[in-house]
Amino acid sequence: MEMYQVILIALFIYLGSIGSIVGNTIGWYTLGRPLVAAFVVGLIMNDVESAMIVGIPLQIMYMGNVTPGGAVAWDLSYATYIGTAGALAFGQGMDATGLIGLAVVFAGIGGLVGQLMWNVSYALNLPLNRIAHKYAEEGNTKKMWVPNVLFGQLIGFACRFIPAIIVLTSMSMASGQADFATLIPGWVTTALSTFGGMMAALGMGILLSFLWKKQYQIVIFLAGFVLITYFGLSTMAVAVVGVIAAVLYYVIVSEKESA
Repeated sequence: MEMYQVILIALFIYLGSIGSIVGNTIGWYTLGRPLVAAFVVGLIMNDVESAMIVGIPLQIMYMGNVTPGGAVAWDLSYATYIGTAGALAFGQGMDATGLIGLAVVFAGIGGLVGQLMWNVSYALNLPLNRIAHKYAEEGNTKKMWVPNVLFGQLIGFACRFIPAIIVLTSMSMASGQADFATLIPGWVTTALSTFGGMMAALGMGILLSFLWKKQYQIVIFLAGFVLITYFGLSTMAVAVVGVIAAVLYYVIVSEKESA
């Protein structure tokens, strides 16, 4: 990786975080999503195709990732940006299985670093409450933006951009010294890819548990599975069939209610 690529990826790791300067809608819920993150890294590293190969399974793996009460078990932004960047940097010439295995490895590293820095960020933000409280007692509303916006963003930026620069630079230096892919035993990448597949199934299961309101609705899911697996239809074709079925169902139910 070139230095400008490292800087850009580190910048997006910050922008894709909770509470970044671009807001949660654009940041955490858009730039922080694995599929979007993979696409951004692919553009930066000039290999969108390989990036999307690892981005899709990462998206499914972390589909069930939630932050209950602000508790983050795995930093999604760190994990996916570093995971995709690591797969592209070290996975030259590898097949899809190998790329996904590498992405899972580096996503684990990124996720752990991000989890650590999340806690550091919380600790560093504690003194800001006293500053804000002081201004509130004084009735000095013009300075409230200093602890809430200025210092808060500086801490968030420092806790994400600087560690990301260190991790990505270390990866870049390591990728230039040896063919990293040959140093990883085949059974390791196979095990990681299998684990990634299990995580993908778990993420899909969590998502479906929210979507299924009644037991009979599992038939709809199985119908789509059969159309793709046994009839060879594309995902887009099945989506069109689903839309047609939904419209017909709506019309039939509406006419029954009118009658």
